[in-house]
Amino acid sequence: MSQTPRTGKKPAAAPHAADSHDTIRVLGARENNLKDISIEIPKRRLTVFTGVSGSGKSSLVFDTIAAESQRLINETYSAFVQGFMPTLARPEVDVLEGLTTAIIVDQQRMGADPRSTVGTATDANAMLRILFSRLGKPHIGPPSAYAFNVPSVRASGAITVERGNKKAVRATFERTGGMCPRCEGRGSVSDIDLTQLYDDTKSLDEGALTIPGYTPGGWNYRLYSESGLVDPAKPIRKYTKKELQAFLHHEPTRMKIAGINMTYEGLIPRIQKSFLAKDKEGMQPHIRAFVDRAVTFTTCPDCEGTRLSEGARASKIKKVSIADACAMQISDLAEWVRGLDEPSVAPLLTALRDTLDSFVEIGLGYLSLDRPAGTLSGGEAQRVKMIRHLGSSLTDVTYVFDEPTIGLHPHDIQRMNDLLLRLRDKGNTVLVVEHKPETIAIADHVVDLGPGAGTGGGTVCFEGTVEGLRAGDTITGRHFDDRSSVKETVRTPTGTLEIRGASTHNLRDVDVDIPLGVLAVVTGVAGSGKSSLVHGSIPHGEDVVSVDQSAIRGSRRSNPATYTGLLEPIRKAFAKANGVKPALFSANSEGACPTCNGAGVIYTDLAMMAGVATTCEDCEGRRFQASVLEYHLGGKDISEVLAMSVTEAEEFFGDGDGDGDGEARTPAAHKILERLADVGLGYLSLGQPLTTLSGGERQRLKLATHMGDKGGIYVLDEPTTGLHLADVEQLLGLLDRLVDSGKSVIVVEHHQAVMAHADWIIDLGPGAGHDGGTIVFEGTPAKLVADRATLTGEHLAAYVGA
Repeated sequence: MSQTPRTGKKPAAAPHAADSHDTIRVLGARENNLKDISIEIPKRRLTVFTGVSGSGKSSLVFDTIAAESQRLINETYSAFVQGFMPTLARPEVDVLEGLTTAIIVDQQRMGADPRSTVGTATDANAMLRILFSRLGKPHIGPPSAYAFNVPSVRASGAITVERGNKKAVRATFERTGGMCPRCEGRGSVSDIDLTQLYDDTKSLDEGALTIPGYTPGGWNYRLYSESGLVDPAKPIRKYTKKELQAFLHHEPTRMKIAGINMTYEGLIPRIQKSFLAKDKEGMQPHIRAFVDRAVTFTTCPDCEGTRLSEGARASKIKKVSIADACAMQISDLAEWVRGLDEPSVAPLLTALRDTLDSFVEIGLGYLSLDRPAGTLSGGEAQRVKMIRHLGSSLTDVTYVFDEPTIGLHPHDIQRMNDLLLRLRDKGNTVLVVEHKPETIAIADHVVDLGPGAGTGGGTVCFEGTVEGLRAGDTITGRHFDDRSSVKETVRTPTGTLEIRGASTHNLRDVDVDIPLGVLAVVTGVAGSGKSSLVHGSIPHGEDVVSVDQSAIRGSRRSNPATYTGLLEPIRKAFAKANGVKPALFSANSEGACPTCNGAGVIYTDLAMMAGVATTCEDCEGRRFQASVLEYHLGGKDISEVLAMSVTEAEEFFGDGDGDGDGEARTPAAHKILERLADVGLGYLSLGQPLTTLSGGERQRLKLATHMGDKGGIYVLDEPTTGLHLADVEQLLGLLDRLVDSGKSVIVVEHHQAVMAHADWIIDLGPGAGHDGGTIVFEGTPAKLVADRATLTGEHLAAYVGA
């Protein structure tokens, strides 16, 4: 820069226009329940979004800011490439300025495909395969030879290539894969117990089949009894080899049975298609019980569960095969890789070490690479997804996290906080949806949404610093420093649930007595063996109701009313009041609007551009035929009832329709609505699609559904997930009511408020993976705080201020 002649000083440089973009501006956000919100979020800072469950945090962060960023990035690709990407509609917002590339790290559990493991979900497995293909002895082939997802293929024949006058080129094709041919890379083989399918002392005429849905006289039954391939009057144990083959294993064949053209196939392939190919969670209870009885999964005898072919298991580096490497705890594997020194693969070793070290650093060093991805908890899945971003050289990126502290012990939360701050310090914008005060405390900027949930939320109650939030008069501010005190008197157990020799995953032959008739909390650092103990050792009988956070199976037509069975009494009440049949009041049945088939919206697919969902003009989004909406109950039609929140509907069906004639009083519906309100879902509308619920809301919906079950033991997996500090009190009240009604409640939990409220605590540890798996404390919360002998004890003592 030229100097001025008089002073010799440089004039102050005017700020560069490019440096003025310091905020992400959101104007008029109206997605879901947001009420025309306008805010400015500082860039290159850590901003935490908080507020009660259902206040609109995810709608603002994920459905507005992150969704628009993702959509704009997708638009930079060619139309051809966009055809392979998910289509995203533009969110409901007037202006979004200053967006940067958004990387979303959410809690969606990883796919439960049996061939998906921690190693395949990250780059670790791919790097190991290359390493073994270079250094493994004996050498068996390229990296694909070590992949359990790649089968070996051999083909020979003629490939015809036309080039001028030359025509045929003969070729053979061969690919070496590492898949175990017997289990096809799954690690386990399924056997069907024939004694559960039929009673072989009876003939088909005598009703031999014992499969649900195969009742004598039904089509499923007549397929076999009238096929002509077997003698229906002969007991099954007297079948010839040929008859048994035709009965059990016959390939699909078109034939005439009872005068109708049908496809006949053996009983076993038919069972596999109709029952085993479906998701077990989505089955009706009696069918799930049948599948549990009839199908046994055993470790594949050929590969011993490693999923790999014999050749892949025989090729080793320093006496370690790729199967051994994947079975090691990642912290041990990192040490093993450090001991390898081979200049020819030096860059690969460096990259592999960095990836494995990231696992250890993020607190997942206790996993192994062969752990099935579907068995990871939501919090673990989220941290596995974080790994690829930790070593990234990208800066000026927006990282969006959905409750990153889920599934973390207070001891591990500090580590997560450090990682969030590290991402920010690299020059990134970090947006976090969070409820835990320990993480809110490290924010540079806080946005508090509320004041209530659902229609009562959707506005910004506070924006500013953590100190400002503490001093403010919002629900979050008031509850920020809430601390539960340890119970002075605890309930007396009515019995015990004995667990002996538990050795699932990392448990070391654990013997423990879980007291019944009380609130028992199982805790310990992430990876210490809590879930293994609770889910792997408590027998899943008639008496045990297990409620976890896995996704609820259902389409966008499913909603709280259909899932909880609430729609059934409502339909019957409408039908009775109007003298018509109940099917009219179902949007999936006779009452559906014919134009949109009861969806309320019409989806238009625009190929590679974002599909458009437009409200159906005929029913105006109400989902029912106009004639159905003329029928009323308590002055409301069915679409108005489904638009009610749980709280409004509870009053309505308890005869709150105001006219005092009791027409709307429906005890069966009222009972289900009471349970939904009990678990803190009073703000949900009855017709809200299940696909829009958060993980915590899903779990509480399941809990409400199961509260009417006859089970005496309730097993809950981190029920405080997604709960605001103010809602945790309500949950504790609910757990108390469950116990006081004679139930036993076992909770896997890290939240100190739940620990302090427990009657009995079982603490696992002392560390994670092979450093955990033992019981380090059993007793009352007061004793745990007094002893301070474990990590949990120290953190609980600090929490209650002891």
